Amino acid sequence: MPQAEGGYVSLPAVNGNGSAIYQSTTEPSAPPSVFESVKRVIGQAIKSTPGDSEELLRSERQPVIVGGVSTMPVDPMDDIELRSVQLHFPNARGSILEACDQRRVPTDKGDIHVAIQGDTSKPAIVTYHDLGLNYATSFAGFFNFPVMRGLLENFCVYHVTAPGQEEGAPALPEDYVYPTMDELAAQLLFVLSHFGLKSVIGFGVGAGANILARFAHGHPDKVGALCLINCVSTQSGWIEWGYQSFNARFLRTKGMTQGVIDYLMWHHFGRNPEERNHDLVQMYKQHFERAVNPTNLAMLINAYIHRNDLHLARTPPGTPGTETAATTLKMPVINITGSLSPHVDDTVTFNGRLDPTNSSWMKISDCALVLEEQPAKLAEAFRLFLQGEGYATPLSTPASSPCGTKYHTYSSIFFANFREQQQQAREERDREREHDRQRQLNLRIGNRLRETAINCTNNGSGAEAGDNNNADASEEEEDQENGNGNGNRAYVTTDTSGTLYYGTQSNKIRITENPLPEPVSS
Repeated sequence: MPQAEGGYVSLPAVNGNGSAIYQSTTEPSAPPSVFESVKRVIGQAIKSTPGDSEELLRSERQPVIVGGVSTMPVDPMDDIELRSVQLHFPNARGSILEACDQRRVPTDKGDIHVAIQGDTSKPAIVTYHDLGLNYATSFAGFFNFPVMRGLLENFCVYHVTAPGQEEGAPALPEDYVYPTMDELAAQLLFVLSHFGLKSVIGFGVGAGANILARFAHGHPDKVGALCLINCVSTQSGWIEWGYQSFNARFLRTKGMTQGVIDYLMWHHFGRNPEERNHDLVQMYKQHFERAVNPTNLAMLINAYIHRNDLHLARTPPGTPGTETAATTLKMPVINITGSLSPHVDDTVTFNGRLDPTNSSWMKISDCALVLEEQPAKLAEAFRLFLQGEGYATPLSTPASSPCGTKYHTYSSIFFANFREQQQQAREERDREREHDRQRQLNLRIGNRLRETAINCTNNGSGAEAGDNNNADASEEEEDQENGNGNGNRAYVTTDTSGTLYYGTQSNKIRITENPLPEPVSS
């Protein structure tokens, strides 16, 4: 079709009657059916010359210009009219930048960047990114996912970025001593203190997962739960140390080379990532080439390869000389990896060091970077994990659920009001304990009354028993009623405070819970 500078132009084609067949309307008129078109062609061919019939056949096949777009006439059953398309939750990475409140938090190793997403009055989730990434490139796509958008209604996310790794960060000074992995974990204390957070939920990937695990191990009272992806709990091996040492040297001297990019792609996506998601791979390559400061990344890589072991161990119960709480993580942990990730073995080793009663290991199929390749499954697992820990989270919808079903399970309904039900259960247990305690107290008082009555009767009325051992009980009661007794008859009285006393006028005994009654002065 001929073209002009502004795009396609209509052809001066006419039909057999000399009228133009092209229309310049915004919507095409309803094309005739195939049967009607055939009848019309045959009729025109019979009434006109052969040259006219051939021209008519060619004109029936010409495209129709509709609003500047070339379309071919099709059967009416194939007509589809697209009015509008609207995406309620766009998975745009740039949208998280506008939705977050950017802060600079001072620490003992310099300021660090923290982005706040959500209502600060809600429970806190602290995220930490992996090598070569920042909070926007690592978590923007995941937290803009529809399920996570609904989850943010009940939580506030604090995205922590390592020093010098934020978007467009300037090069750190040459004399700057980059923090070690333990010092990076200690910086989180300044973040919690700055925002007044008492306990947080950790969400880390790769190197960030290692930092959060260190912080949780050193400060178990500050972390309520952990979600760690591709976490490494051991020190770096010789192969990793060698590759990363060369990468750090190239980043300092030559910048972002192709070898460094290939290693970072393997670190995040494993082998042959182009076969799974070509567009995602190209986007990450462009980020490594254009948006990462090579010098700052070299410092972070150098700190990561010089990490020490987390010193975690799964101690069997009853092992002499050891305590489980002191050797492994106390809080609930969900340990996640992808089936195609190069860190599967590291997560298995890490899982072997955790307490099996409060930890779970999860391998998601057909992915390496689960945040990007399987966000629906990860979001569903994270949502159920939070529900299991007593946090109220919204139910998943059919569109957001990986299985296409809505989860109205007993656990989803129960954990939505978990705290209230637990409070009611505690109050019921307290009432039962108080009832049992009161019943035991009544039994003790009854037994003590009987013992004290016997002792006081034997001691107080000994003389009367010597004169007449066979005195009738009815006579004693009559003497007591007439006031003719000897004054040593035992009786029970109470004071204004409700305290019980048992004994004679000269010797009263307070009735308490103690094994021996306490004598008091009259």
